[in-house]
Amino acid sequence: MTDSQSPKVLRLLVVDDHEVVRQGLVALLDRREGFQVVAEAGTVQESVEMAARFQPDIVIMDVRLPDGSGIEACREIRAERPATRVVMLTSFPDEEAVLSAIVAGASGYLLKQIRARDLVSALEAVGRGESLLDPAVTEKVLERVRRIATGTYTDELAQLTSQEKKILLLVAEGKTNKEIAADVFLSDKTVKNYVSSILSKLNLERRAQAAAFVAKHRLDRGGG
Repeated sequence: MTDSQSPKVLRLLVVDDHEVVRQGLVALLDRREGFQVVAEAGTVQESVEMAARFQPDIVIMDVRLPDGSGIEACREIRAERPATRVVMLTSFPDEEAVLSAIVAGASGYLLKQIRARDLVSALEAVGRGESLLDPAVTEKVLERVRRIATGTYTDELAQLTSQEKKILLLVAEGKTNKEIAADVFLSDKTVKNYVSSILSKLNLERRAQAAAFVAKHRLDRGGG
């Protein structure tokens, strides 16, 4: 279709480190009217280079790439060429990643379980300038955004007792359970149980993440 009434063909860059997934997306989209896959990539570096070289309208970006995060790639691509829209495509409805992607300028966040026709519709919507989230992540993210907007983002902290907050700060300082036990006059085993409970309540997996959490929420021994 070449006449002036033809809809604009959306130029796509497909980014995924799994070749089979990438080729599947290319095969699905390149034969659809209104789409043209102009390039593909498997890493953050390749995606940034290909976006600069081919200047696609939309980048379909995997979140997890071997040399870094697709969210960082999104930020770089959007910084260089704001007209390029980025849609994150992932296997996991991770609300932290969704928020980071939105902040990085992504226009959409979809799960790989999406049906082919829904993906096509989503890309067409993004091509028209709309933004979208997969229904599986929308409610969680909206709730998180509402909490940020109303200043109740630190709900996680409200779940901690004053003793747990004290122990959290000591963990963040890099102290061992034995050192913490001496500080708060408890047994090593009790401190270990406290630490497990704290990590669980804050959705943290490792002790090392406690320092980042404390810094992010600007906690100190005076409270907070």
